[in-house]
Amino acid sequence: MDFELTAIPAFRDNYIWLLSQGRAAVVVDPGDATPVRDALSRRQLRLEAILITHHHSDHAGGAAELAAEHHCPVYGPANEQIPAVTHPLREGAECLVPALGAAHFDILDIPGHTAGHIAYCGHNIVFCGDTLFSAGCGRLFEGTAAQMAASLGKLASLDEQTQVCCGHEYTQANLRFAAAVEPGNPRILAYAEEVKALREAGKPTLPSRIGLERQVNPFLRCGEPTVAAAASRRAAGPVADPVEVFAVIRSWKDNFT
Repeated sequence: MDFELTAIPAFRDNYIWLLSQGRAAVVVDPGDATPVRDALSRRQLRLEAILITHHHSDHAGGAAELAAEHHCPVYGPANEQIPAVTHPLREGAECLVPALGAAHFDILDIPGHTAGHIAYCGHNIVFCGDTLFSAGCGRLFEGTAAQMAASLGKLASLDEQTQVCCGHEYTQANLRFAAAVEPGNPRILAYAEEVKALREAGKPTLPSRIGLERQVNPFLRCGEPTVAAAASRRAAGPVADPVEVFAVIRSWKDNFT
């Protein structure tokens, strides 16, 4: 499908994703209606659907307002309470947007950051909210380390060319932590330089790609000996199980400056 994918900046470091074809558009995680409204008006687009990954207000807060204005459906996680959602979804379901060239997205349940978080996968794109970031992952607000590790495993198994459309511009900070975990990883160092140049030019670092994340993201590399060794040093004792490795480095990241 020939879609145009745009990251709309919102708040301090959020991205609202806009997917368009012709005059039809879908937005993902509109925490704020105003920048979406401005983008639609500027490009003379019709909003055909809203997709929400999880209930946090910076991802869902503008959905009801936009839906009322555009009379469009709102898709979101079945296992979370989001009043604006008209079409609740869970893993195994498919999200269809006929007005957007028969766009369709498979749903994955990816709990960990929140209990009912979902991802939308299709057309070599994954909208993954706050579960997977470039070189990082979300905090465990409502789920367990085992849940988040399993969710990240689902995302890591997607085709390496899949574009990673996450909710925040955290890449530079995440890479500083990734370099602390794997200081000898040359791909992390090279990617950090690429990201630095993008940010200095005022450009987003996203979307990333799954293949790149497998190389640089410590939370997708918990089975690698180098990451396990870093976790063991942090824990001052041997850590080998990938879920335990994940738990150690997630806790480490929570306190990393």
